[in-house]
Amino acid sequence: MICLLGCFLCSTLLVIGQPTGMIQLEEEQSPLDDIVESATIGQKRVLAYPPIREADILWKKRIWRVIDTREKMNLPFRYPKMPFINILLNEIETGNIKAYSTEDDAFTLSLNAGDLSDILVERDTVEIIDPVTGEPTFQAIENRLDPTSITRYRMKEIWFFDSNSSSLRVRILGMAPIQDVYDDNGNFKYSKPLFWIYYPDCRQAFAKYKVFNSANDQSVMTWEDHLEMRFFSSYITKESNVNDLRLEDYLSGRDLLIASERIKQELFNKEQDMWSY
Repeated sequence: MICLLGCFLCSTLLVIGQPTGMIQLEEEQSPLDDIVESATIGQKRVLAYPPIREADILWKKRIWRVIDTREKMNLPFRYPKMPFINILLNEIETGNIKAYSTEDDAFTLSLNAGDLSDILVERDTVEIIDPVTGEPTFQAIENRLDPTSITRYRMKEIWFFDSNSSSLRVRILGMAPIQDVYDDNGNFKYSKPLFWIYYPDCRQAFAKYKVFNSANDQSVMTWEDHLEMRFFSSYITKESNVNDLRLEDYLSGRDLLIASERIKQELFNKEQDMWSY
């Protein structure tokens, strides 16, 4: 009798000790899709730009260029697992990056969540026939931005000669994704910039994302490294001028390409020209 009572008490204590409800199993962890856990990217820190005095800037020029992601060198911008446009949108949604209107390229008008939704979501109304009654009804649909429709990025930068270091230097000021728009038959209509970002404020956000390297999967280069070291191909579309015109506003075809290359060559020769004074 005493043994039975003891067994009953033990079983009672075991039941009381169990948590109420169903027994919680430990959360199963996904297998590591690598050899070791990579923590290098998360530990990288962005180096601040060295201070520049206005008196040390002997020459300065604003340049606008376009990065075409269809070129072989720029394919990392279109990496299917994480396209560059997805990085921009993710960081904008989390508040780490601020988007600006394309009304100008001076970053004067910031966009709120509603403004971005109007830009990134295409809303339309379609007619649907009820299969039972045969009556037409109208339904609102929303189409999110297709990352593959972003084929180019506009970049605004400043080239300047720093007398303190006696060198020609460049600073990226902003970037704008450009979307190609097609009609219902798949014919190209036009291209439009979606929004601007102020690049100096985005460097820390870009440092969190690894750039795909076709030569080495162990590469630890981030998007901030990629852009700062200028591992991209581009062509110049505008330089600061008195009429504020783009090259395509008064040139076309072969002349447009020649003018773009001429400006690029003048930039490369500027440092040598400054030394001659």
